[in-house]
Amino acid sequence: MNPDDYAWLLSPLMLGLLGLCIGSFLNVVIHRLPLMMERQWLADSAAQLSDAAELQKAAAWRQPEAAGLASAATALAQQMDKLPHLGIATPRSRCPHCGHQLAWHENLPLLGWLRLGGKCASCKATISKRYPLIELATGLLFAALSWRFGARPETLLWCGFGAALLTLAAIDWDTTLLPDSINQPLLWAGLSSALLGYTLPLDAALIGALAGYLSLWSVYWLFKLATGKEGMGYGDFKLLAALGAWLGWQMILPIVLGASLIGALVGIAMKMNSALREGRYVPFGPFLAGGGFVVLFAGPERVMGWLGWV
Repeated sequence: MNPDDYAWLLSPLMLGLLGLCIGSFLNVVIHRLPLMMERQWLADSAAQLSDAAELQKAAAWRQPEAAGLASAATALAQQMDKLPHLGIATPRSRCPHCGHQLAWHENLPLLGWLRLGGKCASCKATISKRYPLIELATGLLFAALSWRFGARPETLLWCGFGAALLTLAAIDWDTTLLPDSINQPLLWAGLSSALLGYTLPLDAALIGALAGYLSLWSVYWLFKLATGKEGMGYGDFKLLAALGAWLGWQMILPIVLGASLIGALVGIAMKMNSALREGRYVPFGPFLAGGGFVVLFAGPERVMGWLGWV
């Protein structure tokens, strides 16, 4: 069996079509995963707060106050149990306005949205352009990765890397969350790919993961000690560690510099247009992901040339 006979399956056209389908799935993950996390946090908190004796012991509350909060927490836990199941695969996609369950042809990547004219088939409410844009971006990303790395099986690894970065960037922009359920597998996939010889030398990946995590961890603590405030979340450390595992320790500084510069410019523009959200913050994860994409497509040699390191 000649691998070249099947190279067309990994061509830019075929991977672009695959990316459209994967983009449809990413839309579900981007929308549902933060909701699933928040539900779990509420359920866990309610379970812990429903123990009046523990509240008296740990929080030094008097018995009446502890009993009142425990009763409210128990009611919350019961309410959470009544909520319908929410997962990545189930329930099937529905219109958020009227609850109309989408038919298979309405779920076709990009084509379904175009066919419906960007409106729900039932209530005619507007469907966000975000959905087809994510699908199109994923399709173009997969096609570009096929062009960048060639029609090789290893290209699929980079497609997975790119899909994870795109998902994390969108979730962080929406919610300022960088889920461990994506961050950690991305890190381990990078180290495993290096171990198997598909991406980097293993030592470069390991040092990259350490350098990525510790660099932002150090900045976080220096900022907190100096100001008493938290300048970023732990998810940013983990994301940069994953980027280091995939792209190598030499690319950590270029990624951080690029992300900081673009993030500052975007933040200034948003401030001038009064577009900053409550708390006046701009999530850092999307810009780290963007820096990772620039390094991925430019290549380490070109990036180091830009910085005058070669």
